[in-house]
Amino acid sequence: MKVILFGATGMVGQSVLKECLQDPTVNSIYSVGRSVTGIQHDKFHEIKHNNLFDLSQIENQLTGFDACFFCLGVSSFRMSEEEYRKITYDLTISIARTLSKLNLQMTFIYVTGSGTDTTEKGRTMWARVKGKTENDLLKLPFKGAYMFRPGAIIPHKDIKSKTKLYQSIYDITKPIYPVLKKLFPNSITTSKQIGRAMINIAKNGYPKPFIEVEDINKAALD
Repeated sequence: MKVILFGATGMVGQSVLKECLQDPTVNSIYSVGRSVTGIQHDKFHEIKHNNLFDLSQIENQLTGFDACFFCLGVSSFRMSEEEYRKITYDLTISIARTLSKLNLQMTFIYVTGSGTDTTEKGRTMWARVKGKTENDLLKLPFKGAYMFRPGAIIPHKDIKSKTKLYQSIYDITKPIYPVLKKLFPNSITTSKQIGRAMINIAKNGYPKPFIEVEDINKAALD
């Protein structure tokens, strides 16, 4: 399987990359982003591109992929709806349209969030925007499209969040991770499980497009 990854420097993206590098069924993985990870591996390739809204200059490098793992995103904290929509909806759909045009057999997996509002009419801004993003991704001509909706995510080992607030919360709660996982098995997943589930669903598909926490944890075991 040949994989393209967006958001490789984020917490989820780091874990997804790590799982792909360790999985023998992933032959090669390409990361596209404004910055590079600096990771060196025989099957890992990085494409640095400053304007992700316009991929025309690198389209020749974006063909022949079996799966896209889209882990790029931002927190809505202190953002206007217009600002959040530009990154969350406009950028995601722009990239997805390009990839669907260039890769007719691609499976597209998008990391969204638990509580996403697919009616697009709710009061919560981020949930409405994520809901519209999900809805419009499912309309594109991919071989398959799956919306990953994690709730609370426990970062795996040395994986760090770029958002300082989130990382401080992870640092504080780290000693009680095992207890939280046992108490809330269908509300909490790990970044490692997300990576494993992405790979398995990209290879084998899944009965439904919306992948909730329980589905992520189940698919990670397949």
